[in-house]
Amino acid sequence: MMAAQGVWVMLCLLLLAPCTLQQTPSKKRTGRRDSENSAAIEELKKQISDIVQELSLLKEKQALQTVCLRGTKVLGKCFLADVAKKTFHAASEDCMAMGGSLSTPLTGDENDQLYHYVRQSIGPEEHIWLGINDMVTDGQWVDQSGFGLRFKNWETEITLQPDGGRSQNCGILSTTAKGKWFDESCRAERAFVCEFNIV
Repeated sequence: MMAAQGVWVMLCLLLLAPCTLQQTPSKKRTGRRDSENSAAIEELKKQISDIVQELSLLKEKQALQTVCLRGTKVLGKCFLADVAKKTFHAASEDCMAMGGSLSTPLTGDENDQLYHYVRQSIGPEEHIWLGINDMVTDGQWVDQSGFGLRFKNWETEITLQPDGGRSQNCGILSTTAKGKWFDESCRAERAFVCEFNIV
């Protein structure tokens, strides 16, 4: 792919060189050639811009592959654990700085895989932040995009989660409760897992 981009750049440069070196024998032709040259230059600029954009996408895909190698790949996502314990907001900012977001399982299977990944990478008795909260309206849990949750896995057999009211507005996944969710104070410090969508 990089070789093809190099060929394009060389082709662009070769096409530009004759345009700048040509001399016009008459004034009548000058206007026509200038407009042809301008059109050719604009087309080359567009092609170069497209190549630069494609190169940026390739770099982004390569970065995601690196994340996947360090973490684990699950259903169109990569999970990458961070054992550093941070507040919900600090953990969320760390994930966003890497181009991801706090993990938010969308299905029971994804929740199970996240649970097993956390047990292996962080520890069997840990809680991690999920990318969910009810900060805006108590009891209305949303993901980090502000959309209502499509999947929920609250612990309801013993403690009837979420039960923290206005003091516990962020969600955690508990490995000691086999992947069940609890509400927690957003100021608590927990480990976390970032997720990255992959194509």
